[in-house]
Amino acid sequence: QVQLVESGGGSVQAGSSLTLTCTASGRTAGSYTMAWYRQAPGKEREFVAAVQGRRRNVTEYGDSVKGRFTISRDNTGMTAYLQMNSLKPDDTAIYSCSDHPFWGPGTPVPVSS
Repeated sequence: QVQLVESGGGSVQAGSSLTLTCTASGRTAGSYTMAWYRQAPGKEREFVAAVQGRRRNVTEYGDSVKGRFTISRDNTGMTAYLQMNSLKPDDTAIYSCSDHPFWGPGTPVPVSS
């Protein structure tokens, strides 16, 4: 069974940078589209970023993170990253990675002002 595990979350101050890692297991290496989502307290889950499976240079971002966050993945399709710069308190959320239809449990990123 495919499992996704996020790591790298933690408390940071506004303006800081943080890199999240999503590691997949239970499947073979391949061209997988991987994505990051987040859910803030009391809010619905929000799309953050995605990177295509076959073309690693093709990415998509949610409007609220464009220009600040960068998604990437390794060439095995087993690991994805989310580089987050200029973090704001509004970025506070549980960040989860997804490789449809699979989801990781999420990692918290609290951003203090």
